[in-house]
Amino acid sequence: MTRKRARDACAFPPQIGDFDRQVFGEGHHWHAYRFLGANAHRVGDVEGTLFATWAPRAQSVSVVGDFNQWDGRRHPMRPHPGGIWELFVPNVGAGSLYKFEIHGADGAANGSRFLKADPYAKQCELRPETASVVAAPAAHRWTDAAWIAARAARDWLHAPMSVYEVHLGSWKRHPDGRHWTYRELAADLPRYVQEMGFTHLELMPISEHPFDGSWGYQTLGNFAPTSRYGSPDDFRYFIDACHAQGIGVILDWVPAHFPRDAHGLARFDGQPLYEYSDPRRGEHPDWSTLIYDYGRPEVRNYLLASALYWIEEFHADGLRIDAVASMLYLDYSRKAGEWVPNRDGGNQNLEAVEFLKELNAVIHQRHPGVLSIAEESTAWPQVSRPTNTGGLGFSMKWDLGWMHDTLDYFRTDPLYRVHRHQRLTFGMLYRYAENYVLALSHDEVVHGKRSLLDKMPGDPWQRFANLRLLYTYLATYPGKKLLFMGGEIAQSREWNHDRELDWAALQDPMHRGVQSALRDLNRLYRATPALHRLDFEPGGFAWIDCDDASRSVLSYRRTDGHTHAIVVLNFTPTVHENYRVRVPQPGRYREIFNSDAREYGGSGIVNAGDLQSHDVADGHGHELSLKLPPLGGIVLVPSGG
Repeated sequence: MTRKRARDACAFPPQIGDFDRQVFGEGHHWHAYRFLGANAHRVGDVEGTLFATWAPRAQSVSVVGDFNQWDGRRHPMRPHPGGIWELFVPNVGAGSLYKFEIHGADGAANGSRFLKADPYAKQCELRPETASVVAAPAAHRWTDAAWIAARAARDWLHAPMSVYEVHLGSWKRHPDGRHWTYRELAADLPRYVQEMGFTHLELMPISEHPFDGSWGYQTLGNFAPTSRYGSPDDFRYFIDACHAQGIGVILDWVPAHFPRDAHGLARFDGQPLYEYSDPRRGEHPDWSTLIYDYGRPEVRNYLLASALYWIEEFHADGLRIDAVASMLYLDYSRKAGEWVPNRDGGNQNLEAVEFLKELNAVIHQRHPGVLSIAEESTAWPQVSRPTNTGGLGFSMKWDLGWMHDTLDYFRTDPLYRVHRHQRLTFGMLYRYAENYVLALSHDEVVHGKRSLLDKMPGDPWQRFANLRLLYTYLATYPGKKLLFMGGEIAQSREWNHDRELDWAALQDPMHRGVQSALRDLNRLYRATPALHRLDFEPGGFAWIDCDDASRSVLSYRRTDGHTHAIVVLNFTPTVHENYRVRVPQPGRYREIFNSDAREYGGSGIVNAGDLQSHDVADGHGHELSLKLPPLGGIVLVPSGG
C-alpha cells in the first residue's frame, strides 16, 4: 500500500521552489528550461519526469501522453502563484510522448479544453505529428574544451570571418530523397567547409518547426533541434565535429515571430499569452504570424533562456537574429491606422528594443567570444554598438544595403555599368557606422530572384567571369563575409529546400573553376592580415581610384597598419593594357590572386613575375603598369610581403 502511494503522482510534494518561480516571474531566470518543460527528475529513490508549464489564466492543466492514454483526468497538475503548473510523474522516461491539456481561460466552468505542445520541449515528434517528447538527459561527451577556451579569447573584431550559410535539409540528400542525419552531415559538411577555407558555418534555423517551406523561420520548438535529422545528442555530435575541424557554428534564431498552429504558442492558455493581445501589435501582416509580447517578463525570459540554451547546451558560437527590423518598428509593413504608437508617440517598439539590449548584454557577459549578428534592414543607429553607449549591443549587422547595391550593379550589362558606378562606391559613406557582414544569403537566390550565376549578364563565359569577379570583390572589401551554399559551385538554378544542391555541376570545369577561385579567395583572405585586420576601422581601407566610371574600374588599398594589399577590379569584358595604378610605396609588387587565371576558367590574362613601380609623371608618388583582365579582379602585394 505504501509503495503504491509513493508512485502515485499526486502523492509527491511540489518540486519547484519559490526562488525559481520568483526569478522567472521577474524575467531573469536564464535557465528556466531546467525546471519548465519535461525534465528527468528523482524524488528520493523514485525516478520519473517533472512536467511544468506556464499558463497563468488556465482554469486547470493536465499532462497527457502515451503513458496515460492521453487522458486528462489521470495527471492533473498542481498550480503555483504566478501561473506555473507542475507535476512529477514517476516511471515516465525518455522517449515518452506528451502534451498539456489546458482548461481554457474563458471564465466558464465548462470552458474549452485543448491540447498544447510544450513550449520548453527539448525534443519533438517528426512533423506532421505534433507531440512533445521527453528528451533523454544529454549524454554526449564534448571534446571541444580547447576550442571553447580559444573562442573566449578570440579578438573577433580583427579576425578573419568567412561564413558558409547552409540549410541542412538540402545541402545533400540520399538518392531516395531522405535527409542526411546530423551524424551523417558531421562526417562530410565540417570537412568540406574547412577545405573551402570558410571559418564559420551558419545554419538556417534548426529549432523545431512544423512546415518545411518556412525553412525554420516559423519555429515553435525554441529548445528542440529539429527531429528531421536526429536527436539532440546527434546535434551536439555535429557541432563537436565542426569544432574539431576548426569551424565555428552560428545558428539562425528567430525571436521576431511565431506561427499560429493550434498546437503551438498561440493563445496558449485560452487567451493571448506569448503574443500581444492587440492584433495591431501582435500580428505580422507579411507572414501571417504572431509577435511575441516583449513587455511581459515571462515571455522575455522564455526567449532569453532559449538563446542561452543553444549557446550553453549545444556550444553554439553565435546567433544570427532574424528579422530584427520587424521587431524594432511598430509600423513595420503597416499602413496608417494599422499600428499603435508607443508611449512617446513614436513608431519604435520600446519593449523590443529593451529586450534586444538585454539579450546582447547577457550573451556577451556570460559567454565572451560568442557572436550575436543582426539581420536589420533599416538605418536604425548603433545596432552593433555596446549597450552602455546607447547601442543595441549586437556584435555585427548584415549589410543589406551593400548586398542590394552590389547585386543591382552586377545584374547590369557591362555596357551600361558606367551609369551605375556609384552603386559600388556609395557604401563607403556609411561603412564604419556599424560592424558589417557582407551577406550573399539564401534570400537572394529564391522566389524568382534567380541564382547568383543566373543573375549575371552576358554569354556563358562572361557570366562565370562576372561571378568570380563578384567573389573577388566580396573577399577584398571591408567587412566579414557570408555566402549561401550553392554559390560556391555556381549553381545555375534557384535554391529549392526540397532537393539537394546540384553537385553534378562540378563535372563541368567552369563550375569547378568558380569553386577553386572561391576556395583560394577564402584562404587568401584568412592568410592576409591586410584584408581582414581592420575591417571595421577607417584606417584599413583607402580608395586608389573610385572615379574611373568610364572604364568601370575600381582600385583600392587594404592595410593592417603594417602591410598592405592592392585590389584592382575591371567590371567590363575589355582587357585594359598598361593600366596605371598608384601604390603607397616604391618597389616590386607581385600578383597573388587573379580571377581570370586559367585554372579558374578564365582567359589567362595575368601579371606574371615581379612588377616594378615607377615614379608618377608629375613626380608625386609611384605607380604600377598593369594588364587588367576582362571581368576580372586582381590582388597585389609588395614582393616578399
